[in-house]
Formats: sequence, C-alpha cells, structure tokens
Amino acid sequence: MDISSTIAERINASIAVKQQILTDGTLLPLIESVVQVITSAFQQGNAVYFCGNGGSAADAQHLAAEFSGRFYKDRKALPSEALHCNTSYLTAVANDYSYDVIYARLIEGIAKKGDVLIGLSTSGNSANILRAFEKAAELGVITIGMTGASGGKMKGQCDYLINVPSSDTPRIQESHILIGHILCELTEKNIFG
Repeated sequence: MDISSTIAERINASIAVKQQILTDGTLLPLIESVVQVITSAFQQGNAVYFCGNGGSAADAQHLAAEFSGRFYKDRKALPSEALHCNTSYLTAVANDYSYDVIYARLIEGIAKKGDVLIGLSTSGNSANILRAFEKAAELGVITIGMTGASGGKMKGQCDYLINVPSSDTPRIQESHILIGHILCELTEKNIFG
C-alpha cells in the first residue's frame, strides 16, 4: 500500500467512526445529557476534573483547559483541571503507594459532592481511573467515562458512559476530542449564552 492510500484510509476510518456516532440512537442523547450534567455542576459552583493515561492524559489536559481557559467565548474561567498535571504529586504517590491510586488519592483530597470526574480510557480498563471512580462514588462525585466500544470495566462503574463505537485506539481518541469539544462548546453556551 502506498503512502497516499494509507493516508486516505486513515481519514476514511476516522470519518466512519464519527458517522457511527452520528447515527447511533443512544450516543447523541447521552452526550446531550452529559452537557446538562456538566452545566449544572458549574452553575452550582462545582468543579469538573479529568483524568487519563498517555494520549488520553493529553486529551484530558486539553479539555480541562477548554473549560478553565476559554473555548469560543471570552468569559469567566470555569473550575476545571486535569489530575495529572502536578508531577511532584504524581511521582511521589506512584512511588510511595501505587500508580493505581494516583487519581483516587487526589479525588479524595480535593473533590466534593456534586463535582464531576471525567475519565478517558480507550480500553475502559485503566486501573487508576477505576480506583478514582470508586473514590468519586464514595464522595458523591458524578462520574463520566469516555471509552471505546466495549466500555471495559468502566462500563459498570460510572454514572455516564460515552463509549465510542471503535476498538482502534487512535480512532477512539480522535472521537473523544470531538465529543469533548462538543461538551465544552455547549456547556459554555448554556452558561454564558
């Protein structure tokens, strides 16, 4: 296969996953519900936290910045953060306890009832996100999972599951960013007009 064919194939694969999302009878209403959950949390003075690993950590940081910085509008900052940004904390807890608890301990320390925790995991099986969701549930924090098709172990462990209909990691992550941008845009519109 030549390079230009590979490029076209990857673009078409990405489009195909997005077409599946577009025609899915459950995902679009679910995304709408999640927009309302996030909007309500911010309106009630709560925060939205994000977590992920690898590329999903980069996506988590990107989406948190859209809320705390700005998306389309120049407006007041919204309280949102990606939980992996403090490397001193991350490396200390991973070293002294376990990598599996890096997010759970931080949620225990900073989250309060009514906050939202969004975990991005293409497999849905990231142990550190699963532990964070357990801790969040104890605290009354609303949990939203963004995964691939199966939902993995997160399927039964979050309040809302946005499972992109793919098992191909890059295609899932591309859709996570699309959906994340939609969440940011519509939440910003709900709050700021």
